[in-house]
Formats: sequence, structure tokens, C-alpha cells
Amino acid sequence: MSKRRQPKSEKEVSVAIIGPGRLGQAMGRLLLEAGIAIDFVAGRRMEQSRRAVRFIGGGKAVSLVAPRLGDARVILITTSDAAVGSVARQVALCRDDWSGRVVLHTCGSLPASALETFKRRGAWTASLHPYQTVPTPRAGVRNLVGSFWALEGDRQAKALAKRWVKALQGTSFEISPKAKSLYHLSAFLVCPTVVTLMDCSQKLLQEAGVPRKIAKPMLERFVGETAKNFAELGTRKALTGPAVRSDWETLERHLDQLRRFAPEVVPAYRELVRLMLKLAGVAPAKSSAFK
Repeated sequence: MSKRRQPKSEKEVSVAIIGPGRLGQAMGRLLLEAGIAIDFVAGRRMEQSRRAVRFIGGGKAVSLVAPRLGDARVILITTSDAAVGSVARQVALCRDDWSGRVVLHTCGSLPASALETFKRRGAWTASLHPYQTVPTPRAGVRNLVGSFWALEGDRQAKALAKRWVKALQGTSFEISPKAKSLYHLSAFLVCPTVVTLMDCSQKLLQEAGVPRKIAKPMLERFVGETAKNFAELGTRKALTGPAVRSDWETLERHLDQLRRFAPEVVPAYRELVRLMLKLAGVAPAKSSAFK
């Protein structure tokens, strides 16, 4: 990613990243490349913070209770959703007055109110969540550029977040705090669940005699084209297969094979077929196995 320098006022913003995991590392490197100073990287374990600093290419590794964290103009919390509240309470103690400073968190299921401890001390707060998968820091550096980001919170904090999204060539949109869990659920349904189904498919391909080294690229191409069809053609036209054709004999053969090779998948298969029938608008199931 080429460096994209920001206006002088943006370059003067110093950032402390709280959470040296995959997302924190990826965002840290991208923000640094965009000309935004990363002053500190903090985590529960110093070795993790030092490793993140090396990957980011800037910043100083510190503990969660380091007083110097209070010197940063922006606090970016990139921990897990479950850790946001406790980490925020801990870091907020670094200074009594956070007026004029911005605190952001990147959790998809939590609203900006999770940062209330900072807000009570005068900070502007917001949530900034990428609708993207970040399985490794390097994948995040690649995937986050050009992504879509959900924002909600204080106007001043959202303004800074929007500038960051623009620097990463992304698209930002605002979401209601009450809708965060629903929004996050939508991501869950099309990321880890798809990976789970792809793993099931890979095992079935191998049982069918397809070499492992071929099965993975086969699925990559197949699922990628399916996603493209959904975006370009819409649900009805992208939806294919025996359920859409009301081919009950094929569906029942599928069930027989699943019972033999992957019985744990049978309940999910039945429910997915029922959903497909509804989406396709075809006649109700004629097979008792799917009623």
C-alpha cells in the first residue's frame, strides 16, 4: 500500500493502540502508512505489544497502566468485544481529564457507550468497525484497504474516524447503537459459518477422491463466484441447485451420504434446504425429510 500523506492537522494526531492483536496490528500499519503517528501500542503482555510494534513499524510498547497513554490524542481500542469495558476502565485512569481527545473502539457488537468511562472524563467517543475478516495481521493489511466501516458515536469522534476510513480508501456508513448486535450478526452469518461449511465441503470432496491440494482452490473459485453472482444478479438468480429445481430424489441422496460421512451436518442441511425453498419461492417440500 502506497503512503498517502494527510493534511498537516491530521499528521499531528498521535494514536495509542490498545490491543496488539490481529486487527490492532493491521490498522496500526495502515494508519502509519497513511501518515498518522502511532505513539504507543499497549496490551496485557509486553511481548505481544513489542511484537505488534515490530509489525506496525512504529510506536512504543507499553503496559495498559502506563501513564504515557494519557498523552495520546486518540485512543484506538482493538481488543475483543468482551474485553472493551474492562480495558477502557483501566486505561481511562491514565488521566483525569480526557477533554479534546478521541477514543474509538473497533467492536462490531458494542455501541460507543461501552466507552462511557472515557466520556465521563470529557472524551469524544465512537465505534469504528470494519465489515471485513482479519484472520492474520498481514491479511488485515490487505483486506482492510477499500473496506466498509460502520460508525456511531459523537460527531467529533466520527469525523476523525471518517477521515481514517477515507485514508484507507474505504466507505463509511452510520448505524444506530441499538442495531449493533443485529449488524454484527449479519457478519457472523456470512463469515465463520461459510468457513465452517467450506470445511465440511472439503471433507466431502476428499471422501469423493478429490485431492486436498485441488479441493481448496476448487472451493475458493466456487464460493468466490457465488458471492459475485449474489452481488451482481441478486438472490433469486444466484440461487441454484436441486432445492431450487425441486429435485427431491437428489436431495434425499444427499441426506443418505451425509448420514454416512458427516452425520453432524444433517440438521443444518435440512434447515438450509428449507430456507432455500422459501427464498426460491418454489412449492413446499414433497419429501418428508424436509417438511
